[in-house]
Amino acid sequence: MNRPAKIVVAGLILVALAACTAGAPEAQHAAAGGLISQFVLGIWHGIIAPVTLLVEVINKLAPTLLPWKLHMYQGDTGAAYDVGFYLGLAGGPSFLVRRRWSRRV
Repeated sequence: MNRPAKIVVAGLILVALAACTAGAPEAQHAAAGGLISQFVLGIWHGIIAPVTLLVEVINKLAPTLLPWKLHMYQGDTGAAYDVGFYLGLAGGPSFLVRRRWSRRV
């Protein structure tokens, strides 16, 4: 698969996975499910936090540019969500970047 096709596929996967962002009714329902679901939801929101932050900034600067509203953090959740969020934020995409850079060195 050539590079432009890989970029398009990666973008489509990100958009599909971002459907479970904070603030969505599905995320609110999952956060009410219990400690394990809050923890996993927190990890997921931590991993996709850089993308949702970018979307939030775009929505603040140009509110009509994007057709959806995203939030980076799910409010009114418990400590399990908070722990998962910070673990996802600290360890999510950074593992991919570290692995890629370590191969080049």
